[in-house]
Amino acid sequence: MTATLLHCGNHFDGAADHLGGPVDILVEEGTITAMDQQIDAPDGIEEIDLRDRTVTPGFIDTHVHLTMGSPLPQQTLQSSARKALTGLSLALSYQQLGFTTIRDLGAADPDWPVVDLRNAINAGEVPGPRLVVAPHFISPTGGHGDIDNFYSERWGFRVSDPADSIGEIRRTVRREQRGGADWIKTTNAGGYHSAGDDPAVCTWFDEEMDAVCAAAARLGLDVAVHCGSAESITQAIRSGVRSLEHAYMIDEEGVRLAEEAGTFIVPTMYLNVADQQLYASGNMPAYIKVKFERDVEKIQTAQKLIASSSVKVAFGTDAGMFPFSEGAREFAAMVQCGIAPARALRAGMSVAAELLRRDDLGVLEVGRAADIVAMPGDPLDDITATERVDFVMQGGRVVRHD
Repeated sequence: MTATLLHCGNHFDGAADHLGGPVDILVEEGTITAMDQQIDAPDGIEEIDLRDRTVTPGFIDTHVHLTMGSPLPQQTLQSSARKALTGLSLALSYQQLGFTTIRDLGAADPDWPVVDLRNAINAGEVPGPRLVVAPHFISPTGGHGDIDNFYSERWGFRVSDPADSIGEIRRTVRREQRGGADWIKTTNAGGYHSAGDDPAVCTWFDEEMDAVCAAAARLGLDVAVHCGSAESITQAIRSGVRSLEHAYMIDEEGVRLAEEAGTFIVPTMYLNVADQQLYASGNMPAYIKVKFERDVEKIQTAQKLIASSSVKVAFGTDAGMFPFSEGAREFAAMVQCGIAPARALRAGMSVAAELLRRDDLGVLEVGRAADIVAMPGDPLDDITATERVDFVMQGGRVVRHD
């Protein structure tokens, strides 16, 4: 891999609360090896002029579904190979928007398409962003991860594998670890886009939620939990999860507990915007509409509560439930909910890297991986600049340069 020198007009390092001004960045063997206001180019080095751009670390989305989309009932009938190929296409298009690392939180498939996709990218067999994966949902019968009710039992389809005892939970966590999971994904409340469950209902007993986290910890894995009601959120924090996904109806106690425990919240704020658009279109299915109408104001209140807190907020979108092409709009949705632009940027950079325990990512500094994106404008002045990325480097390799 050849060395590259980037001449940057301005930069946000991923951890600060301000822009750092012009900088030259020297990249060698996929790593940032020097940063200074001016670096003399070594002989024969490739130079890239980004003096009219602001550069940042590559974006990190900690909640996507590459192989699970909408409409879910039809999508579950596709082969695992088809899902993996679709997932690769989505991952590549998302990389072009600046997302160089993504965490996939579950496939509605009895096979392991996201593990196969991650392994193929890691082996260099196909290009794509870094993938961190939780292969399947761990859920009780009737929970958000139990989607067998899409099909009548007489057809014998099994697209999920619910666990209804501590022994079954341990078996399922062990199977995920054996199959190549980086994370464990569980659900302890219902969802809006799944039939037959309710976000307001906590679906694990306390000892079952404890069992998920204890089994994962025994195997060296962190737990992400889809949660909705305030009860489900406090239960998850007390059991020791690392990240709360959505946290739809978090209350003051939940925020306080998350702050004290250092639990990350991935609030998927643009998802609420997308759902409001779906609702306004008149095309929202009735089973979603009845729950969304009931809870939308509670969701908005909870998001403002998160924004006003000091909790660790990490960037995540739930892309797959809406088009990946809209994923970067999460930055603006966070700002609209009251999160400062610098904090929103950190959520998708240094904080997301901390959540994933990747100290090689998320910050522009010597020794870190050369994941670098560039955009016109100042994202602290206009956060929508993040939606206009036109240069992407991942691991020192340029994958987009308009």
